[in-house]
Amino acid sequence: MKINPPKFIKKMFPQFIWSLPNDRNEVYLTFDDGPRPEVTPWVLDQLDKYGAKATFFCLGKNVELFPELYNEILRRGHAVGNHSYSHVKGWGMKTGDYVRDIDTAGDLIHSNLYRPPYARIGPNQARVLGERYNAILWTIISRDYNRRLTGKGCARNVVKYLEPGVIIVFHDSVKCAKNLWVALPIVLQEIKSKGLHSARIEL
Repeated sequence: MKINPPKFIKKMFPQFIWSLPNDRNEVYLTFDDGPRPEVTPWVLDQLDKYGAKATFFCLGKNVELFPELYNEILRRGHAVGNHSYSHVKGWGMKTGDYVRDIDTAGDLIHSNLYRPPYARIGPNQARVLGERYNAILWTIISRDYNRRLTGKGCARNVVKYLEPGVIIVFHDSVKCAKNLWVALPIVLQEIKSKGLHSARIEL
């Protein structure tokens, strides 16, 4: 999969937010699939170390399992978004079933931000959800889930595209932890070195 989103998806969904250009030298770190006690506390500590803020696109089932960790994300001043309840792929699902999964997560994650898992969402699903959510996609995906990549390779995927307004995807999941532990400190240091800073997404 490419580091940047496929052009055909961007053309299909012009209403989705793929970047947030600004003159404040802000970039937007985001973390999908958490919260997980094995990974998320470490991520929070790294962000604190660099004075960075981020947006956590949480799975409803994990918020249900780890409500104190979800509240800790908020307590430390980060934003949250809805990443569905059970990490469903919209393609091939009935719109009603898909929307119910997102709404179930919405009862736990109080946010107007939503990121469709895998970016696999149909036009009708997007239309229905667009009535109450801002769909946040990404400019850069680190590919930290790819076990054929090293953590340094994941960091390079991000660093070469750093500029104000980019939305960056990492994952605070157990599967991605090995790469994340290496990549995130490198990226945070590079953000600082370039005179940028990571802000949370607020719409």
